[in-house]
Amino acid sequence: MKAAPFAYHRPDTVAEAAQMLGEFGEDAKILAGGQSLVPMLAMRLTHFAHLIDISRIGELTGIDLVDGQVAVRAATPHALVGMDDEVADSVPLLTLATPHIGHFQIRTRGTLGGAVAHADPAAEYAAVALALDAHIDAVSTRGDRAIAAADFFTGLWETSLAPDEILTAVRFPVWSGRCGFAVEEFARRHGDFAIAGAVVALEVDGEDRVTRCGIGLLGLGSTPLRGTDGERAVVGERLSDIGADEIGRVTLAALSDVPADLQGSASYRRRVGAAMVSRALTSAIAQVTSEEMIHA
Repeated sequence: MKAAPFAYHRPDTVAEAAQMLGEFGEDAKILAGGQSLVPMLAMRLTHFAHLIDISRIGELTGIDLVDGQVAVRAATPHALVGMDDEVADSVPLLTLATPHIGHFQIRTRGTLGGAVAHADPAAEYAAVALALDAHIDAVSTRGDRAIAAADFFTGLWETSLAPDEILTAVRFPVWSGRCGFAVEEFARRHGDFAIAGAVVALEVDGEDRVTRCGIGLLGLGSTPLRGTDGERAVVGERLSDIGADEIGRVTLAALSDVPADLQGSASYRRRVGAAMVSRALTSAIAQVTSEEMIHA
């Protein structure tokens, strides 16, 4: 199939893009890398009278470390995020998540901002944003706004962005000290959407007690989710006392609406999701302990 006719616009600045979006309203859609939007248009799953291409706006590309946060601007490609040394040192979960996103061609063209704004249930960067308490920056002709990741994802391909707002950057907090990070997901083939997956971040004190835990879940709801019950079960526990399999079960038990589709039933997804949480938690704990052995 081919996409329905639309008018194509390529502004030179964010201000110009915001003005266009405000003028065209709900008849317009922002186009970044196009790796999710273009297939949907081609299959006529959606249609917009106007596409506003922001991929070549220079101020929307780049990565900055400011005030204990790594700010990834919206049009920054996945591949650049995955290769950036600053990201690897400051927000390892982004580096670990990037290879799971599609294939190399998709990572070269797709953008972090586009992936987060698309709010796909199996989106890796969205799960990382939730686990790390990231903030999403948005702009419109009415001004700027910062949205907590916890308030951003509202449903299947839906976010709390207003129709006239453009996502301009995602700011990921830097976790310092004794930390462990891991990403685990299961798909039929590498590059396919995850049937289920988990990202885990741990912060540990000098007595091996978990002081902070973030768990982001993929493919286990109508939108990316946070595994809050699992987080609460981990915080305050010594690493040696944590039963990863039990944390996986606790995390999935709290989910009331796990989807079922051609990839698997809801009960199957629950089992796989619990296993992914367990594996990611085990890997994050191993990272903390192995780094201690290296520096001993």
